[in-house]
Amino acid sequence: MDVAAQVSLYPLRQPQLSSAIEGALAVFREHQLQVTSGSMSTAVWGDYDRVFDALKQAFQVAAEQGETVMVVTLSNACPVPGSNIAGSPGLGHD
Repeated sequence: MDVAAQVSLYPLRQPQLSSAIEGALAVFREHQLQVTSGSMSTAVWGDYDRVFDALKQAFQVAAEQGETVMVVTLSNACPVPGSNIAGSPGLGHD
């Protein structure tokens, strides 16, 4: 099953916010998820297990930098980018 997640990461009391955020983005890419970054959140799409594994690892990477808050919204009903069909295959993770 493919799922989508909207992720907001808030590094707290850290001198540099970008290292925690860039680390999380790298984890999403390493897990071969589709990633679209915005100014306040990142959307990722992929196989259920890959998304959840990546979220766990991304939080761990960010938390190693210091105190962190991660807010995640998950859905199995959001359209896959490039498709008009919710939950459609096409992410290459059958």
